[in-house]
Amino acid sequence: MTSQTSPKPYPIRDFFKNPERGYYRLSDDGKALGFMQPSGEARRMNLFVQTLDGEKLVGEPRQLTHETERDLAGYVFKGNDVALFSKDFGGDENFHVLAVNTRTGTSLDLTSGDQVRASIEDDLEDDADHVLISHNQRNPEVFDVYRVNIHTGHAERVAENPGNIIGWQTDHAGKLRAAVASDGLMSVVLYRDDESQEFRPIIETDFRVNVGPAFFDFDNKNLYLYSARGRDKMAFVRIDPASPDDEQLIYANDEVDLDGVGYSHQRKVLTAASYQTDKLHHHFFDEQTRKIHEQLARQLPGYEVHLQASNKNEDVFIVAAVNDRTPGKRYLYDAKRDALTLLSEMNPAIAEADMAHMQPVQYQSRDGLTIHGYLTLPPGRKQGERLPVVINPHGGPWARDSWGFNSEVQFLANRGYAVLQMNFRGSTGYGRAFWEASFGQWGLSMQDDITDGVEWLIQQGIADPNRIAIYGASYGGYATLAGVTLTPDLYAAAVDYVGVSNLFTFLGTIPPYWKPMLDKMQAMVGDPVADKARLEATSPALLADRIKAPLFVAQGAQDPRVNKAESDQMVSALRARGVEVEYMVKDNEGHGFHNDENKFEFYEAMERFLSLHLKL
Repeated sequence: MTSQTSPKPYPIRDFFKNPERGYYRLSDDGKALGFMQPSGEARRMNLFVQTLDGEKLVGEPRQLTHETERDLAGYVFKGNDVALFSKDFGGDENFHVLAVNTRTGTSLDLTSGDQVRASIEDDLEDDADHVLISHNQRNPEVFDVYRVNIHTGHAERVAENPGNIIGWQTDHAGKLRAAVASDGLMSVVLYRDDESQEFRPIIETDFRVNVGPAFFDFDNKNLYLYSARGRDKMAFVRIDPASPDDEQLIYANDEVDLDGVGYSHQRKVLTAASYQTDKLHHHFFDEQTRKIHEQLARQLPGYEVHLQASNKNEDVFIVAAVNDRTPGKRYLYDAKRDALTLLSEMNPAIAEADMAHMQPVQYQSRDGLTIHGYLTLPPGRKQGERLPVVINPHGGPWARDSWGFNSEVQFLANRGYAVLQMNFRGSTGYGRAFWEASFGQWGLSMQDDITDGVEWLIQQGIADPNRIAIYGASYGGYATLAGVTLTPDLYAAAVDYVGVSNLFTFLGTIPPYWKPMLDKMQAMVGDPVADKARLEATSPALLADRIKAPLFVAQGAQDPRVNKAESDQMVSALRARGVEVEYMVKDNEGHGFHNDENKFEFYEAMERFLSLHLKL
């Protein structure tokens, strides 16, 4: 690389540090602005609030939370004077929901008991004193629903889970009116006319046919669903619960699944559907919403625009403007005046012009599927230069990579590596057939899709075949380990971050609240008894003697999804052969590192490791 075409190497901390201010939200009356920013010696993300007069911030921010161990997981305003926030403990994902008074700073834990996982089911926008919270205190495997007083913490159970309900749905009055039950292999949509009735089944499907409530129609009688019944791509439909098989199609895209549909609580109309091809797209139902997006697009050319929050009147919004080269800026937008006010730049330490473009790409798998993905080349470099490459399969695996700013990708590109992210079979958004093609294919055709991407890079002259590394987290960590055991000559180095190594022990150590779905998980991954030979042949910890590439493993000790034993056994198997493995364990982290100091240490170690073994 030459100094004329290559940007300066930015410090690692500039890529991965918490923003100085972000996560903006508005109180219902629009007179208070909430945000999170680092505080204290440990610089944990805490909640602040500041008075807002029109577009002007007044006075000094008031700090509402004082967390020192971990960043807050998130928050929402509840009316004008209360914010609801969540936090876990050491990364264990047992999130508690708490309420804090934005005027006095007094906080109250709305979740009783240790080792309890809670979440907000409905913030009850029109009820000033209550919120619906689900948690698993009574039974760790299932979630009951409680109506909780946000001022006193008094809780009244409004629905006891009989053991098979995996999702709840309220109507617009905050009444619990629908649910989804599952025995693992069959799913049932349940419905009732009011809370005094028992739920009754209205739709039953095999788990392969995704159907679930989106929200009620504004009359609280009909029900909107996301449905793949009779189609490959997920659609948005409406039903009368009295004739649930008569779906009225509201919107569908022929290419991809819908991501979601929004609505206006204030105006009682559908607003927009979102879906992703190579990039994010919207279909507008409502001219007012379309107009707002068009006005913002004119003022913010070159950026994706996201409406992240609003006041209750829905005429003042928090707007995010982002693209593939920057996490962007956050604005206050007055829709009546079509006026934008800058709140903050999310990462001013990094110049957008120095970052790399994320190019949508596609290639064919060996059995004829089209695999979509994203290729990021270091700034100033082009195809045909035989670059060092990091292959970066996503986690999930039933998730997907999307176009947009990715701090890991930009960090690697800034260091001179090309990065390939691929949406291998099973990635969400591409329809039912593409998803089902992943069943029983961990380490087999799912891994072949990754390998075929590597071969495509080599054939295109992009990758130096001697300098290819693989790095991934969670399922991506599994794919990393599968890559260096099943195709040991393909990679020069590998970084496994909280990855599965043994499919038997992984299926045996899932969190208790996943157990109702264990049959489904086994149908999608494998049955330890019926599929014993296949799982043995695709469990990297049992194939450690095949590994040739240097390996770096990182793990959170509190991880509830991928138990620390997954990494321990992989490292132990290699060390038993006399192979030294770099192994980083953080006792105060779970499924991925979130505290700044741990993130910095991990990426600094990754940089050294890749530089050494790819000889950059």
